[in-house]
Amino acid sequence: MSLSVCKRLILIDKINIMTSQKHIVIVGGGFGGVKLALDLSKSGAYRITLVSDRDDFWYFPTLYHAATGAPTDSASIPLTDLFNIYRVNLVKASATKLCRDKRYVQLSSGKKIHYDYVVFAMGVVTNYFGIKGLDQYSYGIKSIDEADRLKQHIHTQLMDEQKPDLNYVVVGGGPTGIELAAQLPAYVRHIMKKHNMPDKKVRVELIEGAKQLLPRMQKKVGRRVARQLKRLGVHVRLGQAVQGETADALMINGKSLRSHTVVWTAGQANNPFFDDNGFTLSGRHKVVVNEYLEAEPRVFVIGDNAETEFSGMAQTALYDAEYLAANFLRVADGDL
Repeated sequence: MSLSVCKRLILIDKINIMTSQKHIVIVGGGFGGVKLALDLSKSGAYRITLVSDRDDFWYFPTLYHAATGAPTDSASIPLTDLFNIYRVNLVKASATKLCRDKRYVQLSSGKKIHYDYVVFAMGVVTNYFGIKGLDQYSYGIKSIDEADRLKQHIHTQLMDEQKPDLNYVVVGGGPTGIELAAQLPAYVRHIMKKHNMPDKKVRVELIEGAKQLLPRMQKKVGRRVARQLKRLGVHVRLGQAVQGETADALMINGKSLRSHTVVWTAGQANNPFFDDNGFTLSGRHKVVVNEYLEAEPRVFVIGDNAETEFSGMAQTALYDAEYLAANFLRVADGDL
């Protein structure tokens, strides 16, 4: 048999394998989606497509570093680098519609991607809880662009006015808010020293609506963190309700706190895709799933979007992805 004939037979064999593979479409390029795609692609048991509205994987726990001077690539990894040796088809787009009868996901690009199974790991969006002015005047660090905007604001403010803000205010006593508040005093002082500015006191306020920091953890942990923040010069306000923001101040418990730098890290809401596409939602507005993370036949939801006990944490998204990948591989092996 000639070499060219052998090559054609090998190609035909590969095509037959690919066409017989079930197609899993993963929507979302965060912790859960990337982990699931990596785990499944290593086996070759399925054809994998990952749909993400951005080219990069954002490492959210370090976005506060990008907002306080670190290069943005410390919090961002190109998806092509993550999957350069794995069999994953990357599609840049947003999902706009789920067609259950014909089993396809409609994308913002106009394309339809047909699936045998679809997994949604779309993450959350910022929720201002309808508080007037926050969407217009506050800063965020939930994306690379937001982190860059905050960093540029701090630099411009210091260089133009030659003095720090009266109050740098961080709203939200979760991990992100705590890390940012802890970093801000040293970062602002570093900028002032670097540009030979007069050494002035930097005031950072951390505001949390609950009676403790890290409300989902034990009280003693929150108290310990609060003590450490105070040693770093951060003023912690607990049980404080944000009522509104203007260009010059934040309203808290009926009082005005002057600031031009308010960073909102407190509110998250589930992706509106699930509302728009008729998913069954819980009281927390997350998608109801069974013990296999299945929302309905052939449709799975993981991570922040799913109604599970510890939904909202990166570790949960990673665990969900690992668990679901193991189940899919058992199905491929005929064990389920």
